Amino acid sequence: MDLHISRSLLVALLASGLALSASPPSQAQSGNSKHDQNAEAEAKAKKDAKDAKDAKHTKDTKDKADRKGGDHAQPDPRAAQQDARKNDQRQAQANKQDAKQVEKQVKADDKADRRDRRLSQQEQRKLIRQQQARVTQYRQYRSSQQDAARRAATLLDSQNRTAQSRYVSNYQIELLRQQQSWNNNFNYDNDPYFYSAPIYRYQRGGSYYNVNQYGANLLKQAVNAGYQEGIQAGRADRMDRWRADYRNSFAYQDASYGYNGYYLSRDDYSYYFRQGFQRGYEDGYNSRYQYGRNSSGSYSILATILTSILGLQSY
Repeated sequence: MDLHISRSLLVALLASGLALSASPPSQAQSGNSKHDQNAEAEAKAKKDAKDAKDAKHTKDTKDKADRKGGDHAQPDPRAAQQDARKNDQRQAQANKQDAKQVEKQVKADDKADRRDRRLSQQEQRKLIRQQQARVTQYRQYRSSQQDAARRAATLLDSQNRTAQSRYVSNYQIELLRQQQSWNNNFNYDNDPYFYSAPIYRYQRGGSYYNVNQYGANLLKQAVNAGYQEGIQAGRADRMDRWRADYRNSFAYQDASYGYNGYYLSRDDYSYYFRQGFQRGYEDGYNSRYQYGRNSSGSYSILATILTSILGLQSY
């Protein structure tokens, strides 16, 4: 009996175990399995994405290195053309500078050769004859101006222009001293002006004139002498409270102070004397130094103004 019950119980227990093993898994067990599957899928997706990103980075790095290496291997043709053009421009500029230096040196050498070149005997004789006629004409003109000076002084006195009258008297005194220094036995053969070739040219009244160094120096002297006389004449009119009028000045009309008849024609000298006189008169009348300067009581026109007036050109 007891044995029978024990067997029956054993059979029942075995049947129950088989039933449990044959039954489907519980809901909790099923949920855990799905969660594990999803986690594995997500991890796999992340790994695949990372692998793809790493692969793209590796490819981009390689492509960039390839491009950089290609740039070194094959320069940009446009950049090479630009460099070539710049080099050509620099070379052209250097050649231009060299050409200018050569031209400048050639001109300097030519000028030196002309300065050293003596006129022929025939040219010297022609120049001396012209000079002798010029001196005679100027001395005749100087004699005729004495009456003009007296008339000018009489007019100034009648106008009560004391300062201007005094200036004209002093101007006349200086002209007389100048005449007393004239040399009647001038040695033309020993004066370098008469055997020196022209090295400058200048333009006056639409015509060009050639002159050597000694003639050019006298042109400069004419402008400066005119400026000095203009300063004094302008100051005199200002002191007399007279209206500004440089053309009415006796010295402007005479325009021969500092001239002795040599090297230049009287017309040339007078023209450039008046150029300086006009500017000196304006400075003197207006109490300024726009065109010149005062150095211890000695007046001279500015170098830049002198250059623009004369316009001397080397040739």
